[in-house]
Amino acid sequence: MVTGGGRGIGRAVAAALTARGCSVTVLGRDEAKLRETVAAGDAAACRRVDVTDEAGLRQAIGEAGPVDILVGNAGIADSAPFAKTDLAFFRRLMAVNFESVVTAIHAVLPGMIERGFGRIVSIASIAGVKGYPYVTAYVASKHAVVGLTRALAQETAKTGVTVNAVCPGYVDSDLVTASVARVAKRTGRTAKDVLDALTGGNPQGRLLRAAEVASAVEWLASDGASAVNGQAILVSGGEA
Repeated sequence: MVTGGGRGIGRAVAAALTARGCSVTVLGRDEAKLRETVAAGDAAACRRVDVTDEAGLRQAIGEAGPVDILVGNAGIADSAPFAKTDLAFFRRLMAVNFESVVTAIHAVLPGMIERGFGRIVSIASIAGVKGYPYVTAYVASKHAVVGLTRALAQETAKTGVTVNAVCPGYVDSDLVTASVARVAKRTGRTAKDVLDALTGGNPQGRLLRAAEVASAVEWLASDGASAVNGQAILVSGGEA
């Protein structure tokens, strides 16, 4: 099960797990993108759902049947100076980036524990382990995901379920493209200048590929990573 699985990192994760022989269901709001993902063979099934709709998300997950691997990828990355970031702004990002992860885990964890096996992987961000200016709400939401990961891993350590987070740097994706466009419009800078600033923190000096993030998820979902638990793994080209 991959939330936000119709594009970007989510679709790359779905494709990687499908290639491993998993039967993957992708969830998201853009039904056309979800169907495209299935038609391309990157997933076995899809369901349209808004991950902030707790009842709808639980229903979509329940209809998919037993879930052995959950990848919580759905997210947004709105930015603003803190002085212009009101509680409604914080709540919107927390609802998508953090609360949807909690809801999805609640839906799958009992079955995983009953079967004695489960892999829960949340796509956090390097912003889940360090701070950046003008994205306080985003950073807070991703820190929450990492904190949840570390705490829940301790609770489930003896159940056969592992709980980890992958923390990418800036990835070549629709999310980053949209963020660059917003910042450029707001500041009057060129998109290239904004992108250069984003990639400047990466020692490799580039955007990451979604497939590189997916490879980390694929490994965490494998039997070879059964002793890896409660980790926030950076996929960031060396940025830390």
